[in-house]
Amino acid sequence: MEFRPCIDIHNGKVKQIVGGSLRDRGDRAEENFVSGQDAAFFARLYRDAGLKGGHIILLNPAESPYYEETKRQALLALHAYPGGLQVGGGITPKNAEEYLSAGASHVIVTSYVFQEGRIRFDRLGELVRAVGRERLVLDVSCRKRGDAYIVMTDRWQRETREILNRELLERLSESCDEFLIHAVDVEGKAEGIERELVELLGDFSGRPVTYAGGVRGLEDLELIRRLGKDRVHVTVGSALDLFGGDLKWEDVLKFCRPGEKET
Repeated sequence: MEFRPCIDIHNGKVKQIVGGSLRDRGDRAEENFVSGQDAAFFARLYRDAGLKGGHIILLNPAESPYYEETKRQALLALHAYPGGLQVGGGITPKNAEEYLSAGASHVIVTSYVFQEGRIRFDRLGELVRAVGRERLVLDVSCRKRGDAYIVMTDRWQRETREILNRELLERLSESCDEFLIHAVDVEGKAEGIERELVELLGDFSGRPVTYAGGVRGLEDLELIRRLGKDRVHVTVGSALDLFGGDLKWEDVLKFCRPGEKET
């Protein structure tokens, strides 16, 4: 299990938000933390700690008056840590190369592939041809509806008809290098993880998977390690002291790095 850090950018600021509260209309979100530092500060911090595979997420749509500043912050982070971070938020075959050339190791995509409630394999093929499977991360973030986890798009605001399960991951794994999965119902709340979702992800071994949502302390990291069979990577956001929480990021590093976990 690896620690995969994050840089979430909304309205031109590095923030931690409650994921399910995000609304494009009015560029609104329930905020847990707004940093006085720019995105490059966090990128350098992750670079100096030797962390790879973290993600930058642009949380404003292209039509937002804040989009250009949000994008500028993302590019600052990529320039500060070339090859070390992934980037997502409004990625298409037309703009993906700009981010890759700026230093992104991968681009992260949801909405371009999931259209009208379903997977558009023609669009997925366009992305693969544009960037290569080895540089593509698919974000299949989800919400629980009954007994199923439903894939969400458009910054977690719109449900699809696609159910996140092992079969879906296997189908999509032929076209991507990794998966990123936010548990939207608990994202940003630091009140505990989605245990059933982590178990589901732990049963899949085809591609690396990063889980995000609800981590509040080291006990949750231990749960993810156990339920995810030590193959599910983890993102910690609002609970982390970097973002105003109580969980020391040095403790997370020790826990997730082999040989450094305290006994």
